[in-house]
Amino acid sequence: MNRRFQYAVVSTSTCLVALLLFGAVRGRSASNNEQPYRHLAVFSEVLSKIKSDYVEEPDLKGVTAGALNGLLESIDPFGSYLSADQYKQYQKSKASHKGDVGLILARRAGYVSIVSVTPGSSASKNNLSTGDVIEAINGVGTRDMPLAYAQMLLQGDPGTSIEVTVLRLRNPEPAKVSLARAAAKYPDASLKSLDNHIAVIQSYSVDSTHVDQIAARVKEAEKNGAKKIILDLRNVAHGQAADGLRLANLFVGSGTLGSLMGQKTARQDFAAEGKLQITKLPMAVLTNRGTAGAAEIAASALLDTKRAELVGERTYGYAGVQKEITLDDGSALILTTAKYNAASGKPISETGVVPNHPVIDTSDNDDEDEDGVQVDPDAAKKKAATPAATEDAPLKKAIEILSK
Repeated sequence: MNRRFQYAVVSTSTCLVALLLFGAVRGRSASNNEQPYRHLAVFSEVLSKIKSDYVEEPDLKGVTAGALNGLLESIDPFGSYLSADQYKQYQKSKASHKGDVGLILARRAGYVSIVSVTPGSSASKNNLSTGDVIEAINGVGTRDMPLAYAQMLLQGDPGTSIEVTVLRLRNPEPAKVSLARAAAKYPDASLKSLDNHIAVIQSYSVDSTHVDQIAARVKEAEKNGAKKIILDLRNVAHGQAADGLRLANLFVGSGTLGSLMGQKTARQDFAAEGKLQITKLPMAVLTNRGTAGAAEIAASALLDTKRAELVGERTYGYAGVQKEITLDDGSALILTTAKYNAASGKPISETGVVPNHPVIDTSDNDDEDEDGVQVDPDAAKKKAATPAATEDAPLKKAIEILSK
C-alpha cells in the first residue's frame, strides 16, 4: 500500500474514532441513547468501504491499531494500546529485572519523544535530551508504536545495547545512536553552599530515597549557616506522586498541597502535615521542560502555597495515575485514570507548572535554540572542546530573587 495513503487512512480512522468518543460523551447527557452507535456506524462504514473499494486489500488490523494509538495520543500522551501479543511480551518484560538506557518517554506527533534523560545513563552520555524524537528502535519505526511497547524494547539485560534513530528538529538528518543498557541508578542529591548564605540542593529523582537525602541536605545547609535555599528539580522525571507530596511537605507546614481526581476516582485532597515540615527558610525552585511527574507535583505545591519562587521553564505536564485494562481479545489499554491537580485546582497535565519567574534554561543545552530544539547534533563534541562554561541563567535569577 502507498505509504502516504496509509498515513491518510490512519489519520482518517483516528478522526473517526475521536468522533466516536465525542459522540459517546455527548450521548451520556442526550435523551437519545442511540447517539454513540450512530458514530460507530459511520466508522464501520468507512472501514468497510476502504476494504471493498481500495485499489488493494488493506491491512485493517494495522489501520485500526494505528487509529486507536492515535486516539490515545490525542487524549493521553502516556497511554498505550497493546495487541494481545504485545501485551504478553509487555507482561513478561515487567516480571524480569532488566537494565535500561535512561529515558522517560511520551508520545508526540505520532512518534515517541523524550521527556527526560537520567543523568549518567547511556542516553545522557550520548547527548540525548528532552524533546528529541526516537524515530526507530533497532530499525523498527516508532510511528504509531504503543508507548509502553517502545519503553519495553529499550529495556534488556544490563551490558547489552540497542540502536535508536534519533531525530532532532531543525536537523534534517536522523542520527543512529547505540545505547548501552544498565541498572537504573540516580546520583545522590547534592549540596553546594554559595558565598551569600544561599544553599543550592540538586536532586536527580523524587523517589523516597532522594526525598530523604534532600531533607538531610537541608539540615546540613542550615547547620552550615545557610539562610536561603534553592532546590534544583530540572530534568527530574522519576519518582512516585506520594514522594512528590512528601517533598513539598518538607517545606510547607499547612494548607493544601494538591488533589487527585478522575472519572471513577473520588476526589482526594492532600493537606500538609505540620510535623513533617523541617525548615522555614526562604526558597526558590528551579524547573525546566524535563521536570515531570512527582517533581511537578512538588513544584506546583510550593508555588501555589506561595512557599517558594518558581524559576525557569514550564514543566513537561504529566502527573497522573495509570491503570492496565485488559480487553476481551487479550489486548490491553494502559490508560491514565486520574490526574493530580495543583492546589489551585488546575490539572498539572494541562499546561504543566508555569514559573512565576520564567527564564530560558540553556545551561545544559547550549546547542539548542530558544524553544529548546536541538540544532547541532555534534554540539556535545564542540562543548567538550570549549573550556568556557555557559552561564546558568535560571540559577542566576534565583540567586538574584533571594538576595533582595
